Amino acid sequence: MINFEEELKKFQPSLEVGQAEELINNNDLRDITDVIEEILKEQKTSALNKRI
Repeated sequence: MINFEEELKKFQPSLEVGQAEELINNNDLRDITDVIEEILKEQKTSALNKRI
């Protein structure tokens, strides 16, 4: 039978996971709010250019 407590003590996270976590946390990811703001700015610029 598997002793889960012993197995958990032996567990060591993969280096790849740690590296991925660091990259994700340091990455400047855009979220939906950023995308919507950019679209609205483009629409305003486009509307202003059409008036001129």
